[in-house]
Formats: sequence, C-alpha cells, structure tokens
Amino acid sequence: FNDGVAVVIFISIAQIARSADGAFTAMDIGKLFLQEAVGGLVFGAALGYIGFLALRSINEYKVEVLITLAIVMGGYSLASHLHVSGPLAMVVAGIITGNKSKSEGMSDQTRDYLDKFWHLVDEILNAVLFLFIGLEMLIIKIDSTVMIIGAISILVVLLARWISVIFPVLLLRYKIRFENNAIAILTWGGLRGGISVALALSLTTGMHRDEFVLITYMIVVFSILVQGLTIGKLAQKLQAKK
Repeated sequence: FNDGVAVVIFISIAQIARSADGAFTAMDIGKLFLQEAVGGLVFGAALGYIGFLALRSINEYKVEVLITLAIVMGGYSLASHLHVSGPLAMVVAGIITGNKSKSEGMSDQTRDYLDKFWHLVDEILNAVLFLFIGLEMLIIKIDSTVMIIGAISILVVLLARWISVIFPVLLLRYKIRFENNAIAILTWGGLRGGISVALALSLTTGMHRDEFVLITYMIVVFSILVQGLTIGKLAQKLQAKK
C-alpha cells in the first residue's frame, strides 16, 4: 500500500503544481485525494472479486495466468479512464488474487506457473525501467548545486524514515515486543526503488524535471548500493553487540 498511497499523494501535488492560476483549494485537493484513493480501493476490490469468480470457474493454468494479466493491464487502463488510482486498485486486486483466488480458486500447478510468470515479469520490467533511467541520465545536465541538494535529500529521507519508524514502535511497544535494534534496522532497511524515479520522470520540463530526476536517482542509488549492501552487516554488528 505504501507505493500506491505515495503515487496518489504525488499525483495530487503534481496537479496543484500544474495549476498555474492557483485555482486549487483545500476542498479540491481533498476531493481529488478521496477520488483517487477511495475510488482506487473500491475499484480494486470489485476487480479482484470478479477475477476471483473467473479464476474459480476455470481449471486451466494457461487461461488463468492470462486472466491475471488481463486484470492488471485492463484494470489499470480502466482505472485511469475512471480517474481513480491505478496503483491502489492493482494493490487491492493483487491482494485478493494472491490470497483468496490462489487459496480457493487455483490448483497447485496454476499457483506454481503464476508465481513464476509474475516473478519473471517483475524482473523484466525492473530491468527495462533502470535501462531507461540510465539512458535518461546520459542527457541530463549534471549540476554541482543539484548534487549537493541530492546529498542533503538523502539525509532528509533517512530522517523521515527514522521518524516514521520510531513513533509506531514507541506506540506499540507495550503490545508488541520489539528488539532493541529494531529501529536502526528498520530505518536503514527502508530501500527505495524504481517507482520513485518513474514518478520523477513523469514531471514536465517546466517543473524542474531534470533536477528532480537527478536528486531522486541519487537517493535510489544510495538506497540500493549503500543501504542494501550494508544492511546485513549492520544487523550482524548490532546482534553481536547485543
């Protein structure tokens, strides 16, 4: 849900930024957010249930895999046409498909083929996305000021992650037992992926698109290369100190 909600918030802010006359009011922003978020959740639930009924009535893994593909591609296009959040709709539809449909409407053979198919699609799309990101970086002008802002943004993102982790941990510590190093690991383990750069690429040139792409790219690369490659060692070191 994190990515879906982030996309909705991004779209809302982008709509405000594109409104040159500043015509957006707080009511308009709330209406847009509710339309995107609530509409996406409701549409995703309906789509997921329809998909469940279709999958339950068929016992042919090839057709069932194609049905899940139709849910994603057709559902996302229809969500955009209805002006509701496609990412949120796909999250809800995916939860229903991945739980109710897989447990009640699929054979073991279908589940195996389905998992392999979507794992392959995920790897291919991630590879293509980062290929496009790399090509985009070749034509973006590298500015030292933007690089400094990017470095500061990395620290800001880590601070925001720490705040988002520490408050729930403190509030729930009386009900849930957390390890002493949970906050540090959860903070450092908050990795960023290609969706962040994809959203930055959707901006227009007049919205300082190149600058945002470069800053976002720096955050993502730091997240994957530095945080991702050191999280295991950090966990081991904290465990050893314990």
